[in-house]
Amino acid sequence: MSVVCFGGVKYLPGKKEIIMGLKKSFIVAISCLSIFASCNSQAQQTNLSVAEFEKGIAQNNIQVLDVRTPGEYQSGHLKNALLADWNNDAEFQQRVKALDKSKPVYTYCLSGGRSSAATQYLKQNGFTAYNLSGGISAWKRENKPVEQAASIKQMTLQEYLAQIPTDKTVLVDFSAVWCPPCKKMTPLIDSLVKTNGSQFVLVKIDGGDQTEICKEIKVDGFPTFIIYKQGKEVWRKQGLVEAKEFVAQF
Repeated sequence: MSVVCFGGVKYLPGKKEIIMGLKKSFIVAISCLSIFASCNSQAQQTNLSVAEFEKGIAQNNIQVLDVRTPGEYQSGHLKNALLADWNNDAEFQQRVKALDKSKPVYTYCLSGGRSSAATQYLKQNGFTAYNLSGGISAWKRENKPVEQAASIKQMTLQEYLAQIPTDKTVLVDFSAVWCPPCKKMTPLIDSLVKTNGSQFVLVKIDGGDQTEICKEIKVDGFPTFIIYKQGKEVWRKQGLVEAKEFVAQF
């Protein structure tokens, strides 16, 4: 039997105290097991098998997010997947801001490591998010469909400039189909054309495909908007832009 000291006075616990101590230890142990079981259950709900992930992304009103690099994305990706490179902190955070928190996000990477971390980040920031266990590697092993980037003829600088008339104000929209902020800006640009279309000409360039012209004129992020007047660039902005900012330039 243990001896406990209080203020230098030895105290020998009685049977009642021992029983109470055992009860407390038992309650603590049960609580720890419950917390562990809860955490394990949440992890299982977050990490989906290929079959579960496939069923999830077949639903309407969901978002699929590829968190690999652009090069990895081009080598093969899931249909309608958006792209936000987890290893590029600034880019990832900027693109995630354009996602819709009312729609679940299904994330994947090569083998599940990056997308697992990205899923936790999303959940901590108010999203409902799921991770593909094993990543796109597991997806391919089960012979699920992957879309490959087509070989695209690259636009030359001369071909690009030929689309910009010198007698009109021109708004060039450099976007990519896999870019969340680009997707968010699309309705605004469409509305701008309807309400202010007489004041400018819209030129849309798929920067995800036309990588060479992006390098040529130093477009290093999407969306990037450039306004030309008399054939010369007078304004440029990257990311989300309000309608009034465009209108002020026309």
